[in-house]
Amino acid sequence: MDSRDVLNKMKWHENYDFGEVRIWYISRGKNENMSVVKGSEITELGKHFFMTKSGTIPYHRIIKIEYGKEVVFEV
Repeated sequence: MDSRDVLNKMKWHENYDFGEVRIWYISRGKNENMSVVKGSEITELGKHFFMTKSGTIPYHRIIKIEYGKEVVFEV
């Protein structure tokens, strides 16, 4: 399962609160080239990117997805 599949499952499955999801991704120019975004900040899950109010992030930049304290996806 890739990062897009994991996010879609967590967004649409009733057992998950998507606001509790944290996505760690490569962000050039940021501290240690890493950033994190909460599921509640995501406005759309597209085919190749996910969108937030501040921009689009390609799925291939995702390195880790957490739900609460559990890592559910990691490269």
